[in-house]
Amino acid sequence: MKFSFRPHWLLLCVLSFLLIACGNDEPEQRAAFTQFLQTRIIDKPGLHIPKLTPEESKSFGEYADHYAVITDFNSALDSSMKSIDTLLQKGAIRSLNDLISRRDDIQAAQQNISEMSEQVKQIQAKADSAHQQLKQPEDLKAVYDKAYDRTVSIPANTLIEILPQITNALNSSLKVADYISAHKAQIEISGSMARVQDPKVQAELNEHLQDLNSHGKTMMQAYARIQTLITGR
Repeated sequence: MKFSFRPHWLLLCVLSFLLIACGNDEPEQRAAFTQFLQTRIIDKPGLHIPKLTPEESKSFGEYADHYAVITDFNSALDSSMKSIDTLLQKGAIRSLNDLISRRDDIQAAQQNISEMSEQVKQIQAKADSAHQQLKQPEDLKAVYDKAYDRTVSIPANTLIEILPQITNALNSSLKVADYISAHKAQIEISGSMARVQDPKVQAELNEHLQDLNSHGKTMMQAYARIQTLITGR
């Protein structure tokens, strides 16, 4: 009997075994990642973006990169929105005199917040593109999509909706300031009160102020929506 030993067959068998062995980690990684998304994001009220520990990142395997789509979006969003509180303070109005004297601050706030709205759209588009390219088993995809909606789609869509409302409120403030400046000979301002002798000017100013009050209420509602989004309450 002639015996032929072919070591490359053995090598192929060993390689096949190793590939199978490595692949066996995927179900555990998927289960760990799915549980993390469900318990740490979906089941909790409000907006939560936990930072992965080294142990969690290791236990998720390649799915840690899938989570990075969510964390990268929120990091970029935080960077874009970090100055919004300062801008809203600049745009805050306490009196008509304040409105006129701080017109430049209000205009700067309006322009910056308008730019923020475009930035949010770009950040969301980048995250959505990365999301669409992810390859996930159906059971994980169902949970991941819920977490993605909570942490990316809803925050982005909410901001895209309400930031223009804030811009409109600030624009309304500018219109009032410009109208008063254009008719300063007919308008006497004392604190939050304005005295007007000309009935036509008084009617037009009241119309501008009513528009400003309406936009101001809308802006306060927008701010409340942001707080509800963050806290879940």
